[in-house]
Amino acid sequence: MSSLLIGKKAPNFKAGAVVDGKIVENFELDQFEGKYKVLFFYPLDFTFVCPTELHAFQEKLEEFEKRGAQVIGCSVDSAFCHLAWTRTPKREGGIEGVSYPLVSDINKTIAEEYHVLNQDAGVAFRGLFLIDKEGVIRHQLVNDLPLGRSVDEALRLLDALIFHETHGEVCPANWQEGEKSMKADQEGLTEYFAH
Repeated sequence: MSSLLIGKKAPNFKAGAVVDGKIVENFELDQFEGKYKVLFFYPLDFTFVCPTELHAFQEKLEEFEKRGAQVIGCSVDSAFCHLAWTRTPKREGGIEGVSYPLVSDINKTIAEEYHVLNQDAGVAFRGLFLIDKEGVIRHQLVNDLPLGRSVDEALRLLDALIFHETHGEVCPANWQEGEKSMKADQEGLTEYFAH
């Protein structure tokens, strides 16, 4: 089975989660239909690289929300473990202040469906999925366990997707909001390199 999910409908799931400081039983990805979704997997609560990533997403949360995107974290921990971690101060390795939903994939089925389950370690790799308003996966990136991801790059890709959907043009390498784009044809490429 291919691990490439680009262009495919994002697998829906129902699972326990921590939302707004409370445990909810049936958190569903599809409840955010009509919104962009940034779904990211991380190995475990109460670890080392993971809290740096969760805080980094929280620091940029307003930027994602301004673009109509819902950030969602997911690991193989229980919702009870997520809740305890959200109540642990940052200075003690906790994620107090993180307000976006944290999904519990205790049975590891969500990580399996998204092809990010590290079978040997029994945890998810650091998978990141950008899902469009129709529920289609438009970007996926999977890092090995020791490699933290770039939240700024996730925002840049969201900007590129929104730009493409709005203007129909494509975004060249290293494109940033406000920079030159191009038409997706030979003439567009020639014009892009001419300036």
